Amino acid sequence: MPDPGTTAVVIVLPDAAPLLDAAWRIDPALVRHGVPAHVSLLYPFVPESALTDQDEKNVRSLAASFPAVDLLLEDVVTAPGFVAVSVPELQPIVDAFHARWTGLRPHGGRFGARPAAHVTVAMGAVDPAAAACVRSEAGNLLPLRTRATAVQLVALTEEGWRPRLTAPLGAPDGT
Repeated sequence: MPDPGTTAVVIVLPDAAPLLDAAWRIDPALVRHGVPAHVSLLYPFVPESALTDQDEKNVRSLAASFPAVDLLLEDVVTAPGFVAVSVPELQPIVDAFHARWTGLRPHGGRFGARPAAHVTVAMGAVDPAAAACVRSEAGNLLPLRTRATAVQLVALTEEGWRPRLTAPLGAPDGT
């Protein structure tokens, strides 16, 4: 678990919540409590204690440079202990955020220099049978249509992840 003060830039996808619900029904430990379905653009981001007004302005500006986008979630992807649904339509936004903050290593480098855009459905599925069940249940919910409308900068507090700012996609002034 990351420390309070850790931040992330994400696109929350509320319509993808049934995917996480399916994993939770199989094993609640596989789903991070209080974290909605989302695509991470940059995690970890700048520590909250070091965030500046300019960082927030840059998040807003970059979000404004992309239009809201309709998404079709179709493909379940897995790796050891991990089940996700790919979101290739958001890869250009993920790549743009990585290019803007080149000094930050997405996910601490665990998934390479260019992790694919995805919604994490389950993490820590060390039991192959549980992972297979999650994969199957998530697959049964696809295809799933949703829309990406905003970027959120979130910060971890003692009480959990909290939004710090929301920047609509395609908004001319970033607000």
